Amino acid sequence: MLGKTVPFSKTKIDEIISQFPTPFHIYDEKGMMEHAKYFVDCFSWNEGFKEYYAIKASPNPYLMKLLRNQGFGIDCSSLAELILAEKVGMRGEEIMFTSNDTPAEEYQKAIELGAILNIDDISHIDYINEHVGIPELVCFRYNPGALKGGNAIIGNPEDSKYGFTREQLFEGYKKLIGLGVKRFGIHTMVASNELDPDYFIETAEIVFDTIIDINKELGIKFEFANLGGGIGIPYKSEHKPVDLKKVSHGIKEKYEKLIVANGLDPLKIYFESGRAITGPFGYLVAKVLHMKETYKKYVGLDASMHNLMRPAMYGAYHHITVVGKESQSHKNLYDVTGSLCENNDKFAINRLLPEVEAGDVLVIHDAGAHGHSMGFNYNGKLRSAELLLRENGEVVQIRRKETLEDYYATVDFDGVKNF
Repeated sequence: MLGKTVPFSKTKIDEIISQFPTPFHIYDEKGMMEHAKYFVDCFSWNEGFKEYYAIKASPNPYLMKLLRNQGFGIDCSSLAELILAEKVGMRGEEIMFTSNDTPAEEYQKAIELGAILNIDDISHIDYINEHVGIPELVCFRYNPGALKGGNAIIGNPEDSKYGFTREQLFEGYKKLIGLGVKRFGIHTMVASNELDPDYFIETAEIVFDTIIDINKELGIKFEFANLGGGIGIPYKSEHKPVDLKKVSHGIKEKYEKLIVANGLDPLKIYFESGRAITGPFGYLVAKVLHMKETYKKYVGLDASMHNLMRPAMYGAYHHITVVGKESQSHKNLYDVTGSLCENNDKFAINRLLPEVEAGDVLVIHDAGAHGHSMGFNYNGKLRSAELLLRENGEVVQIRRKETLEDYYATVDFDGVKNF
């Protein structure tokens, strides 16, 4: 498949590698910013619309600062991610704290920053009230169960560990009213990497119907509906990107039919997309160390699944470009592998590529989300650097690669000597 391109020439990538040895992740600022602006523009009809970038997708403060310049908020799910938001200078309602099975110290930090609490479990209402106090604005994560089908990555909603049932929503909001809460939001997310635009329109309809029913029974006026993330990207060349204009138009129709018609506007629409924002604009760049031939032909890289675990974890597809050989015939069948002591350490299985040789540079596409962020240190492998290709062609390092000193920083070797 020759449909995917990279934002740099062979000469440029060779120049980058001469300064920053492979493997590394590199992000395309121009593509990312253009898409971020387009995302926001698609929903400009909704006053107060905000995209809360799901920082778990690529938790780098440089990327978050760029996205914040486009008006993005940040969606956090842990203490470390809240601190990242704080270090970027974010506070208040530009932070959404969407967590589950959450310790009190993390709720405390979220409240300290003025973040919106998006609560996952009805039992956490009393837990938060007891340990840190209920804030003035609270959101619940709704799991619609059988009302909505999931997909292969996130599973069926009824099997999901996330969210309130419909009955628990009514009970929970009633309890909040009793605790003096005056401001309310609602959230749902029931898919991951979904490419069908109608899926998101249907989700909005379910949420809007729920808002109407809660308002009728409890008199609550919701400030916002967070429709979650889950917007997919076209990992394969034959896939089409989600038509955001169609999604926006469909949601607007449901908004007018349900929210406006029932006197529940204005209602702010939020999203918390991560993958869709940075995924297509990040690349894992690696060099071929060895070629091996036994029962199959293997391309052995200096990267391993600790740099990108999605293929091993989900059987996920990532397109691969052999730099400088893009126009050559793709008729050689390979497994593309790393060097971990795990047989599933493969970026591709039975992949047709041009003839590959030791020393070739391979670019693994769509690694800008859930790539570097899911890295690990099995076999003592070190996490790679992250680079940013600026709009002016400059390349800057936005995270250095790990060292052995980093890897052993938590081990007391002096203590070992006397053990």
